[in-house]
Amino acid sequence: MINATQIRKGMLIKMDDVPYIVLKVSHVTPGKGKAFVQCVLRSFQSGLSKEVRFRSSDRVQETELELVEMEYIYSADNLFYFMDLETYEQIPLDADLIGDAAKFLQPNIKVRVEFYEGKPFGIILPKHITLRVVETQAYIKEATAQAQSKPAQLEGGHTCQVPPFVEVGDMIKVNTESGEYIERT
Repeated sequence: MINATQIRKGMLIKMDDVPYIVLKVSHVTPGKGKAFVQCVLRSFQSGLSKEVRFRSSDRVQETELELVEMEYIYSADNLFYFMDLETYEQIPLDADLIGDAAKFLQPNIKVRVEFYEGKPFGIILPKHITLRVVETQAYIKEATAQAQSKPAQLEGGHTCQVPPFVEVGDMIKVNTESGEYIERT
């Protein structure tokens, strides 16, 4: 059991013996009254969504998940295919289950796939990933006295702010949790 304040987006929790995926979480502290946690949950079984409000002191049951290391292979028809590294079994995951993580997926990247009762429901990316810069503005030397950043589009479609010295074709390391630039590699 965890406190309601520890609920995070992407978690799988149980209410009345029904598993729910947490789609959205917001901690609200009104000026008058006690704080509460507002969540949008989707039933893992039926796919229906509902909004639930927990008091800060409420406790919820977090479900047990099985994590399996897999390798991303390819995507086709809104499905992403992963291969189990031990059994070489391939499983498709729907784009809805992958979510924003899709823009960081590259062939042969190793991820952990989350399973609940034998059904996959999400992935966990490595903390950092290296991507190639596909498009960015040209660097104008001494254009300003202060260091500025510029937008850069990376392979996979992710866009982040990078230092002015990063150019098209450079490989950069990106934090997959925040989507921010870390360093040029």
